[in-house]
Amino acid sequence: MRPDITVAEYKVQIHDAVVRSNGKDAYTGEALDWSLLSKWNNEKASKEGSPYKKEFALLPSVDHVSERRGPTNFTICTWRTNDAKNDLTVEEFVQLCGRVIQHMR
Repeated sequence: MRPDITVAEYKVQIHDAVVRSNGKDAYTGEALDWSLLSKWNNEKASKEGSPYKKEFALLPSVDHVSERRGPTNFTICTWRTNDAKNDLTVEEFVQLCGRVIQHMR
């Protein structure tokens, strides 16, 4: 967390992102599965691996759209999307997705 932003400010910004999401992934438009919140089980994840993680694909996740050192800007997307996007900017992520589509055609 950035030292110049209070926890309360982060919470407001994340809440605003949730409201803006209208319950959908900002990148794919998929419906977020809010029932998955607080369901993750580390022990099951260790035992079951990828199949368990896939069950949480639609888990709502906070994505940092901006650089972590710059002004905060959050959006909400699925955990799967956020995991795939990782530290890419939105533009880099879209370019990567385009290259995947072109290659797979």
